[in-house]
Amino acid sequence: MSENPRHPVSRRGFLGGAAAVAAATAVPAVAQVAAAGPAAAAGRPNILLIVTDDQPKHTEWALPKTVAWLAGQGVNFTHGHVTTPLCAPSRSSVFSGRYAHNHGVRNNQAAHALDQSTTVQKYLRQAGYRTGLFGKYLNSWTLADNPPHFEEFALLQPAYVDARWNVDGTVQTIDGYTTTIVKNRTLAFLDKAATDPRPWFAYVTPYASHGPRTPEAKYADTAVPGWDGRPSVPEQDRADKPPYIRDATGTLADGRAIRAEQLRTLLSVDDAVQAFKDKLQALGQLDNTLVVYIGDNGFSWGDHGWTAKSVPYRPAHEVPFYLSWPAGGRGAGTQDDRIVANIDIAPTLLDAAGITPAAPQDGRSLLSSHSRDHLLVEWWKQGTAAGGAPTWSSYVAKDEQYTEYYDLRTDASGTVSGTGQVTFREYYDLAGDPYQLTNLLHGATPAQEQALGIPALAGRLHADRTA
Repeated sequence: MSENPRHPVSRRGFLGGAAAVAAATAVPAVAQVAAAGPAAAAGRPNILLIVTDDQPKHTEWALPKTVAWLAGQGVNFTHGHVTTPLCAPSRSSVFSGRYAHNHGVRNNQAAHALDQSTTVQKYLRQAGYRTGLFGKYLNSWTLADNPPHFEEFALLQPAYVDARWNVDGTVQTIDGYTTTIVKNRTLAFLDKAATDPRPWFAYVTPYASHGPRTPEAKYADTAVPGWDGRPSVPEQDRADKPPYIRDATGTLADGRAIRAEQLRTLLSVDDAVQAFKDKLQALGQLDNTLVVYIGDNGFSWGDHGWTAKSVPYRPAHEVPFYLSWPAGGRGAGTQDDRIVANIDIAPTLLDAAGITPAAPQDGRSLLSSHSRDHLLVEWWKQGTAAGGAPTWSSYVAKDEQYTEYYDLRTDASGTVSGTGQVTFREYYDLAGDPYQLTNLLHGATPAQEQALGIPALAGRLHADRTA
């Protein structure tokens, strides 16, 4: 691999970077650093946050070293979710601890709607952390614009090979496989801990396993375990589903191909995670580094004929979710069956660092004993073009899921328009029907809806959407 810079940064990029640096170095009194909570016993931890792209559950085969470390010696959250199954909204929820209807990034084009003063990287840098970003940031973010509140960064314009980057304010092309470049840039950032006594925060986000799912050359022909699908792949009788799902054409063969391609790209992520562990061990920082690993959304492998994200079905919003922090008491290798989500990451990191944020957050620290009985998951259709998933929101519990579709859409800025009329509804008994094959509202009478508790669920969903 060679790193060959070929394009200097533009004046616009330089000025944007200067503004970002000025904003990042200003220290307004908007957060409090407390010597209480988990950080008090362990000292402020280093923080390594790894966010993969489009990685669904059931991809552990490709991540044996990652799973052995972060799940085997940390915490495996078995009910991990994202609150919007789309890249930029989900990542904005990771940064802010807020639902998309509160942070405003409702689609991939609305990255600049995020209030950067509410982000975890802002709070951590203000509190004295050394901050770094390595990989993908937010869809629609202009590459020449430096990401606010990151002291060092290698921001990727998403691609797998010979991609464009903004490295500390210089836009350039770097030859090589981007997961390897993310790994090496992160390792160089970690190495500075040997001489820089500040705690650090590294946001590490390779492009894997997003389409086109190009594997590293050494893994291009790797055989993956066979897969016979699951009952929802494909669901033959979709008469009880919304029109866009009734029209879906994904097959088991499609799902197998996507799965194999995703697994091959994730093999390189596993190599990178192992390299991070080895580096932390060599630095003597393994015990007091809080590591969180999550996919930014899931992906459907032909479930209900669908071969993408964006839908309220479980493969699209359930994700792998691991946490390790031995010095904070999370190093024993346990399973946690609470309903947890990407909105819980920022509160967790700030809790560990002893920081009380000034801005409100919808999530709760995973270091606390808080347990929710359900989660709001939401999605907005962008534009008026036919096709794709309509706008929807969903009440998701362990044993049931209730979804409403709406006559609503967003523009590129994330602004919502439409009548808001409910156009379709689904209810699934997840305990008896985990693959969401039978929509119990299809043809249901008012009495049957009442027996299912639909009026109460609709009320709770409305309350969640407006909170």
